[in-house]
Amino acid sequence: MIKARKPIPSFETEAEERAYWETHDSSDYVDWSKAASVRLPNLRPSSTSISLRLPNTLLERIKVAAAKRDVPYQSLIKVWLSEKVGAVGTKR
Repeated sequence: MIKARKPIPSFETEAEERAYWETHDSSDYVDWSKAASVRLPNLRPSSTSISLRLPNTLLERIKVAAAKRDVPYQSLIKVWLSEKVGAVGTKR
């Protein structure tokens, strides 16, 4: 028996749509067995350049830590920041 799908509602904002899908099962609206994989080779995550002032001694310690790991210090800062934000976001 074929399951009847509900029509996908329209949303005024992306936030409204996000809130909706957080509480609703998309399989009621979409037949995922017919979904196809898609490659988006030119898709890049958006980013914003910022200026961050650090004490010279802290920056030198970060550069030393990055050199020990054989990674650029900017990459190490991004990893550390994302880990810290992720750790903060999970504690409730």
